[in-house]
Amino acid sequence: MFKARMIRFRERLQDAGIDIAVIANEDNVYYLTGYHDYLHMEFGRPTILAVPVLGPSLLITPFLDLKIAESTAMVDRICAWNDAVGDEWRSELPAALNAANRIAIEQEHIPAIVRAFVADIAGEDRLESATLILAEIRMIKSKEELKIARHAGEVAEAMMHAGRNAIGDGIPEYEVALAASQAGTRKAAELLALHYDNRDMSPNTHFLQIMASGDQITKTHHRASTRIMRKGEAVFLCFCGMTNFHRFKLGFDRMFWIGDAPDQSQRDIYEVAVASQKAALGALGPGVTAESVHSVYANVIGEAGYDYPFRCGRATGFSFLESPQLVTGDTTILQPGMVFAVDGAITTSTFRAQVGDSFIITEDGHEQITHHPKAIEDVIL
Repeated sequence: MFKARMIRFRERLQDAGIDIAVIANEDNVYYLTGYHDYLHMEFGRPTILAVPVLGPSLLITPFLDLKIAESTAMVDRICAWNDAVGDEWRSELPAALNAANRIAIEQEHIPAIVRAFVADIAGEDRLESATLILAEIRMIKSKEELKIARHAGEVAEAMMHAGRNAIGDGIPEYEVALAASQAGTRKAAELLALHYDNRDMSPNTHFLQIMASGDQITKTHHRASTRIMRKGEAVFLCFCGMTNFHRFKLGFDRMFWIGDAPDQSQRDIYEVAVASQKAALGALGPGVTAESVHSVYANVIGEAGYDYPFRCGRATGFSFLESPQLVTGDTTILQPGMVFAVDGAITTSTFRAQVGDSFIITEDGHEQITHHPKAIEDVIL
């Protein structure tokens, strides 16, 4: 999988007339090499991948992670650097870049300290952007990647069921997060053991649980807290951060009510949110533009009298946000093999409702890979 990606990336660089790419974004390093879970720039320790069109690929990484790199990174050469030894990570880059006329970097993602060094030794006039090339390569998922995506859907569903079952009168929000995390980890461990020969890939879920309940329900990205949930309250669960199986990300959201049916105003808002997602799914498929899916979703919301909504959805994969996005202005044509999180959502000053699922674009439509009931009678606990 990684060898095929590297070959394709080099072909695209050559087509663009670029001699070498310098990659420092963690997700892109993983996508091209399989190397992951090292201490990166947040700890002041850059890992840099140099990919020439001709010649050996080079991974520059801290010495303390050399063993991980040797066991996971599918590259031609690894150079390990140590703190205060020589020029640290800077020692290998000049030789790799000096012979290149055009150098591609991730303009939007490369750490500032790495970009400044590359510009200093190469000059701004030799720098190009690798961002669009990588984004386009990553849009269409391979057969192996779609297998991972479907398994990520199973992990998400395990978390949703466990989270739902943990909700109740008198229960603090963090108990829901604990239940969901344990269920997701166990399902991921089961899938890794059954389908993958990769002892270095952790099954553990991570990312703080997004959820809100009661008078906090309008806080879109509220994290699980010590707040005690009560009968009659609405509860929002979002697994867009925690669904991260084999490094593949998905989107998945649901609403629930504890004990009692929602009042009419909440019901109305919720039903429009569900209807807006249904409209988007009616348009979701190959050959349409990304913005056209957003348009039908937004029309449902606007015609119901609510404010113009945020984007309908986003492509996902080995990053939380990939290209394209289902939003006004994105004219990308959807193609089979793309993976999207597609939402329906309404926000008012007093209440907020959202449902969301993930889908694979197929030859004749789409395949849903996260499932959980949405009908009002099915989400009253």
